[in-house]
Amino acid sequence: MRIMFALLFAVVIQPNSSAWAGTIFKCKNSEGRTLYQETPCAKEAESVLSWASKPSSGIDGEGGTLVIGRGRGGHYFVDGAINDHYLNFIIDTGATVVSLPQKVANEAGVKCQGKAESHTANGKTTVCTAIIRELKLGGFTIRNVEAVFSPTLDQPLLGMNVLQRFRVEQDGGEMRLSKKY
Repeated sequence: MRIMFALLFAVVIQPNSSAWAGTIFKCKNSEGRTLYQETPCAKEAESVLSWASKPSSGIDGEGGTLVIGRGRGGHYFVDGAINDHYLNFIIDTGATVVSLPQKVANEAGVKCQGKAESHTANGKTTVCTAIIRELKLGGFTIRNVEAVFSPTLDQPLLGMNVLQRFRVEQDGGEMRLSKKY
């Protein structure tokens, strides 16, 4: 839960000039529940964060530049979606592929296609291998993304199989992901 609160302000996106086009709004309702929606937050709800992307050809879709502020503990967190299930990733350059907690994979409809042994900082573990049909980050959409999931993982990790598709820059407490040219 502490991570969730730290993440509320971890992502900053530079909006484009067309109002609300391609924008996702992260809101908090009166019960304190976080909501992700394509419309502005209701008056009775607290606006937590919104983001949009600059028009560009991108990996697939609009693209743009995703600007991510450094979060708690010096880590970078980014909101995204897998198969239209919204979640928050830790950007992990030490993860070979996107790695998901078992619960998140189940909620997003990601099915186990095989078993593999994974070597992590905590030792060896057995994971399910899978393909994510659609992964979204800002205005970017990536299809058929290799992933693994495990019941022992607590937080989704955005691994190098996705990061290598972007131009990644880090400077002054910000990370920028943009289309490679």
